[in-house]
Amino acid sequence: MTLPRALRSIRTRLTLWYTGVLLVILLVIGGFSYQVLAWSLYQDVDASLVTVGRVIRDTGYASSGAIAEAALRELLGPEFVDKFFQLRDPEGNPGGASASLRNRVLPLTPVARANAARGWPTFETLILPGGERARLLTLPVLDGGRPSGLVQVGISLARAEDALHRYLMVLLAAVPVGLALAAVGGALIARAALAPVNAMARTARRITAEDLAQRVAASGSGDELDYLAETLNEMLARLEEAFGEMRRFAADTAHELRTPLTALKGGIEVALRAGRSPDEYRRVLEESLEEVNRLIRAAEDLLLLARAGPGRGLARERLSLEPIVVEALETGARLAQGTGVTVRLGEVEPVEVMGDASALRRAILNLVENAVKYTPAGGKVEMMLTRESERALITVADTGVGIAPADFERIFEPFVRLDAASATPGSGLGLAIARGVAIAHGGTLTLESTPGAGSRFTLRLPLA
Repeated sequence: MTLPRALRSIRTRLTLWYTGVLLVILLVIGGFSYQVLAWSLYQDVDASLVTVGRVIRDTGYASSGAIAEAALRELLGPEFVDKFFQLRDPEGNPGGASASLRNRVLPLTPVARANAARGWPTFETLILPGGERARLLTLPVLDGGRPSGLVQVGISLARAEDALHRYLMVLLAAVPVGLALAAVGGALIARAALAPVNAMARTARRITAEDLAQRVAASGSGDELDYLAETLNEMLARLEEAFGEMRRFAADTAHELRTPLTALKGGIEVALRAGRSPDEYRRVLEESLEEVNRLIRAAEDLLLLARAGPGRGLARERLSLEPIVVEALETGARLAQGTGVTVRLGEVEPVEVMGDASALRRAILNLVENAVKYTPAGGKVEMMLTRESERALITVADTGVGIAPADFERIFEPFVRLDAASATPGSGLGLAIARGVAIAHGGTLTLESTPGAGSRFTLRLPLA
């Protein structure tokens, strides 16, 4: 399988970046080393000139009428090779000189003349007659602290410049070769580094909505690619769970809607098999209307459940919870009429939240309806509205049948109805909607319950 275009692009960019950075490094190192070599060569040349100049000055050759060049060569040995000298009187007039100058006179610049008057040596790079570049030392000969003559020692820079030129040629040849090798090495390194990414891409291409069980293989090295693999696997696990919930939700929804639709269809078919009296038709229509209302309530519940999730479009406005709680209490009291269940309001504090009034009203009402349904005659349901730190607490407590700890999470799943609730009418969406609304508002819905002793649902919402 060929490498995806995106990975090829990354590999190319990595190679180009690697090569470009190396080019800059090589140019900087090459330029720096060239300057260091040039400085070192000139330092050696200057040191050699100083040695020869001092020998000429200190051995008396500078004041002698005859220049014993052979004696200097014998005295200095290799140090005198390629060097030439020029003697001058205090006024700067040329005197004796080495034979290698061939009757040429070394120049005396104004700077060298001024420095000599102060007793200072002068190093200069000059072009001699004939176009030859040379390094020249002008050294004053002092007598009693005053210049009594000048010694000029020079050397051609041809050998030093040839060495620098050869080094430059080596650099110019080595840098392209190094870059070419670096580009090849960078491409191989980038290819090896991106191989796990390519394997992840191949695995990801095989994963479909129908087969989310596959996972991306990790190398176990603990590097960034392993972290990426772990992140992808965690995402796939969440997607697998979400798709599973969607499938279960779709199946449960179809099952829940099929019952009233089947009853509605059966009643209509029975009514159409033979002529009926107006009262019989009215009865069929009334039963059909009940089933239609049940379908409408189920559809509204499903729509609210679909909206009740983080960032799913619920309205946000500043609202007081006290009227909503009182309204839910009144509805609960009407539902409890004739059942022997007492519905009362406990502690109430004025609190405000940012949220959707309709969704919160439905969630609180669902909690109250559940409490009334599953509380036997003689029991009670109590509502409270308080605050805890930065959260509003809406509590609905009952003395009903209670819930086993093993079912604390199951009851919040859509269409889940426990055995104790199987005989009670309902769709199994009430608690799922209540928790979804709580989550959509950045809050929580928790349960405390003891079987046979009642339950306490607590809805916590951030204060406005």
